[in-house]
Amino acid sequence: MDTLLTLPVIQPEAAQAPAKPRKPDWLRVKLPVGQAYANVRKLVDEHKLHTICESGNCPNMGECWGAGTATFMILGNICTRSCSFCAVATGRPTEYDLDEPRRVAEAIKLMGVKHAVITSVNRDELKDRGAGVWYETVVQTKLLSPATTIETLIPDVKANWAALDTMIAGGQEVVSHNMETVGSLYRLVRPQAKYDRSLEQIRRTKEAGRRTKSGIMLGLGETKEEVYQAMDDLVVNGLDILTLGQYLQPTKRHIEVAEFIHPDLFAHYKEEGLRRGLKYVESGPLVRSSYHAERHVNVPI
Repeated sequence: MDTLLTLPVIQPEAAQAPAKPRKPDWLRVKLPVGQAYANVRKLVDEHKLHTICESGNCPNMGECWGAGTATFMILGNICTRSCSFCAVATGRPTEYDLDEPRRVAEAIKLMGVKHAVITSVNRDELKDRGAGVWYETVVQTKLLSPATTIETLIPDVKANWAALDTMIAGGQEVVSHNMETVGSLYRLVRPQAKYDRSLEQIRRTKEAGRRTKSGIMLGLGETKEEVYQAMDDLVVNGLDILTLGQYLQPTKRHIEVAEFIHPDLFAHYKEEGLRRGLKYVESGPLVRSSYHAERHVNVPI
């Protein structure tokens, strides 16, 4: 009778997932506190306003609200886009309030802010992309607070250039449209947007005589060369002001952070952007598109 030799089965070691980068100390922020913050909180609630500070989980909310400023988000708080980085809710918007421009303008006056930032969700289902509400919000804010300067952070109009013309015609001092990332990552980060189309939107805004601004998140897997190329593309298309900040994953359902960028590299990018022809670069781990926005109104056109 043959003797069978049974050998132990050696299981292959389970493949270990690469360790996620740990959030470094330079990204720690203070919790929002203080009477000024409480006053802004009260005004936002009383006037039933949406702010990107809250919807976007901005790390600077405590600092900005503590100084009595906020970035207002018009046209509701449900976006028609599904960008993989953004904490704003995605779905079919139901809110379309033609009285919203008045309420935003009154809140800005009550807050007494010297510089207001206004942004919005994408409203692709609207024929004019919400341009009428955009225009009226700027106009009514200027009427109630003529000394207040305004930046509008407008969405991708999907080549509806008539809508763009309306959005930027209200008299605001700065018109911003965020690129968000480098060209190679657009399909992953902004699947319903196009890199070249966003560049064209900035170019058309500049050709209309406006002060132009954009923002890019870093830490999504981009290379230095791709950041340099994005800077060059923006300069060629007439960009004046660029903000660079660290991407932070808002929830587990969103795209993960590939890398935490060191402050020294942010400083390098600022120098490089200025060298390549940008007029103003705000660059740092906690920088967001509306951070220190009041400084950008003085950038020469």
